[in-house]
Amino acid sequence: MPMSPRDYTWLFTPGSSFAYESGTTGVIHVADGGELDLPTGQVVASDPFVYLGSGDIEPFTVSVPPGRYRVEAAVATLGRPDEPPADRPHLRVAAARVVIGTEPTTSWELALRPDQDPAELGDDEFYGYGVDAGTGCFYDASAEDAFPEAQEDEGPLWDAFENSDWSPGPHLVTSPSTGHTLVAFTSGWGDGFYPTWIGRSASGEVTCFLTDFFVVPDPS
Repeated sequence: MPMSPRDYTWLFTPGSSFAYESGTTGVIHVADGGELDLPTGQVVASDPFVYLGSGDIEPFTVSVPPGRYRVEAAVATLGRPDEPPADRPHLRVAAARVVIGTEPTTSWELALRPDQDPAELGDDEFYGYGVDAGTGCFYDASAEDAFPEAQEDEGPLWDAFENSDWSPGPHLVTSPSTGHTLVAFTSGWGDGFYPTWIGRSASGEVTCFLTDFFVVPDPS
């Protein structure tokens, strides 16, 4: 069977706590990323420093009504109970989501791109996107070529992280030349391959798009 979704309601509950076998513990808070403009309702998730503007990442096959949608991240503060708090908290983005609806999520499905078939996945396999620059994001398909300023090592995407002293985010980034937006955040422990899930309500309506960065172990 392909990978199963985890308890993301728990993961996005402020104060949820966990522990690694090493003794390091973590506590979740939910960080606001502002409102993402989705003028076509076609959602793209990728590593923006590598793939934004490349044309290599297609939007998910499930779309939503055009509009502005809140983005938030479940951020883990890590530490050890036998050590004093660090001067600068150790923060890791455990997951990020675009919130589409207000109804509770009752089911999850993998977010797919064209030509991806879950029937072809093996045990615990999943579709997702690759991260090579330690960063993930959400944006509308219409913004694929809307950030010419981000094609080099400069521009609003870089500024969002540099001006925040490389805070993990989420950061709402606006292109000064086109007005398109994206929301970017660091990707958990860094580079890797991460799934995005689509939440649905009991009536089948989309509630969110959520990328899991595998920072938090399953609650015991």
